[in-house]
Amino acid sequence: MKIEKVLFVVTSHDELGNTGKKTGLWIEEFAAPYYKFHDLGKEIVIASPKGGQAPIDPKSDLPENQTEATKRYYSDKETQGKLSNTVLLSSVSESDFDTVFYPGGHGPMWDLPDNKDSIKLIESFYNNGKPVALVCHAPVALKNVKTPDGEWLVKGKKVAAFTNSEEEAVELTTVVPFLLEDMLIERGANFQKGENWKPFVTQEGLLITGQNPASSVLAADTLLKYAEELVEKEV
Repeated sequence: MKIEKVLFVVTSHDELGNTGKKTGLWIEEFAAPYYKFHDLGKEIVIASPKGGQAPIDPKSDLPENQTEATKRYYSDKETQGKLSNTVLLSSVSESDFDTVFYPGGHGPMWDLPDNKDSIKLIESFYNNGKPVALVCHAPVALKNVKTPDGEWLVKGKKVAAFTNSEEEAVELTTVVPFLLEDMLIERGANFQKGENWKPFVTQEGLLITGQNPASSVLAADTLLKYAEELVEKEV
């Protein structure tokens, strides 16, 4: 399969539990994969549950969390405009895209696990043989996704996501609604993890998952490589 049109799904949630602090999208996890696809000439649409401005986690804007991709984003008015005008998730259709990419940040922990549009979208991509990639906290969107036979999609599959030890390191284990690693294991996933904060990605067929912000580019690369392999098989 050839990847020409890419859908990004980002969070609309900006409240960090009951802390009174803000959260949202971790900007590096969006910017790095976005530019990877953008520079290859792919057509990109960004959707979110509420549409409009996607909230950016203030912590991801701190100097120590800046990368070449985030610096590029903050000097790129066109892409900033896209992220401030995301389309409604309920308005997009799997049939218009070749793949979907979910960046993380803590925001998705609240607005993606039970979002019916997101669940339906992932099921549709997966069931139609199109790769699905999710990074860091975004694999939370897999929580209620099922296969056509009614099993949890993650059951028995290799999955990576933000780990319990990484959540402990950022001191948010009691703030998030639940621990992502625990939830995925409860759903029957074959949970895999690397070192804290180091790039780590797993792939199980169409399902590609990355552990943390450092894994975002590797997840995009894995997706593109897999799509190339599928093209070669089709030839």
